[in-house]
Amino acid sequence: MSARASNGLPLVQFHSAPETVDLSWGHPDPASLPLTEWAEASVGGLRRYGGAALAYGYANGPGPLVEWLSERLGRTDGGAPDAGRIFVTAGASHALELVAALLCRRGDTVLVDAPTYHLAFRVLADHGVTLVPTASDPDGILPEATGELVERLRREGRRVPLLYLVPTFGNPTGRSLARARRTELVAMAERTGLVLVEDDTYRELAYDAPAPPSLYSQAEDGAVIRLGSFSKTVAPGLRLGWLTAAPTLVTALARRGYVDSGGGVNHATALSMAEFARLGSYERHLERMRTRYRGQRDALVAAVRQHLPEVEFTVPAGGWFLWLRLPGPLRASALLPYAEANGVSYLPGTHFFVTATGDAYLRLSFSLFAPDLLAEGVRRLATATAVAVAVAVAEST
Repeated sequence: MSARASNGLPLVQFHSAPETVDLSWGHPDPASLPLTEWAEASVGGLRRYGGAALAYGYANGPGPLVEWLSERLGRTDGGAPDAGRIFVTAGASHALELVAALLCRRGDTVLVDAPTYHLAFRVLADHGVTLVPTASDPDGILPEATGELVERLRREGRRVPLLYLVPTFGNPTGRSLARARRTELVAMAERTGLVLVEDDTYRELAYDAPAPPSLYSQAEDGAVIRLGSFSKTVAPGLRLGWLTAAPTLVTALARRGYVDSGGGVNHATALSMAEFARLGSYERHLERMRTRYRGQRDALVAAVRQHLPEVEFTVPAGGWFLWLRLPGPLRASALLPYAEANGVSYLPGTHFFVTATGDAYLRLSFSLFAPDLLAEGVRRLATATAVAVAVAVAEST
């Protein structure tokens, strides 16, 4: 199917140029999406729920999906959240937008992990806040030092309502925060009153062992808001996700004017998802995608080890990304034009920091391409790297 409608207007956000192996986008391969099973669930949902599937939905989300989410979260992460702690959203980005609208005021200071998901910066900045990086090291957030940062900022008269992070199979690093640091971070949040916004969108994409417990599962009510999404596990075009939080926050979201006016978010799709889960399609598709992504990860890792032996990286145990540290003085932003001229692309590490840093790193995504194309992309990147180094040497002599 064409990526454009008959009138020439685009159908989708991303168009991969046929001559480029674009490793910059965290997107699934459209051919891997569950078209037949989703069609079956959509028809089944309409038959099961009748006209109620196309009516205004319940504010928090339809009961069948909320019930399934509660059961599954309890089974996979411990401590099933009851219905009053779940709010269905139009994806994790929408959930972050809602949380920011509810908790942030213009002029606030919001902490963000360093590095972390770059488009979250945009969502938060839309609310007129100042973004400040957390204290961190190569293994992630330093809870004690971050707590000291919160206290210092507040002594300066700044309001610091929340901290955003992706602690499990993070974007861009693919790493997970160690269990000890998770415990310390939750304790710091509870002590300081800082709300942790845990973007947990990659949790289900674990390839080697189960994901570590979420921050939410370890916290008292109110300390953590957890964002979940079906974009990575089923399909991004569904625009469907959820958040789990204290009942007071869920109630506040349900009382917002746009919910009162329009009812629950993405109601018909939410009921289709409930049917997709009831039929067992969610579990089957998730297992297929884990197998697929594990193979793609392994292919990318093998290619990097073969063709770029001087770069440093940690093999991600889940998620979609490989985070490379370039050798010596080589910088990702300077290398990018050479890479794109050689038919491969990536995201420089500077995208993932709110300060002017990170240019020694780059992010490769393995979600979109088959193993042979991932290997070809790395071969092209290695060639581009050799050219960039040769040019730099020539210019310095």
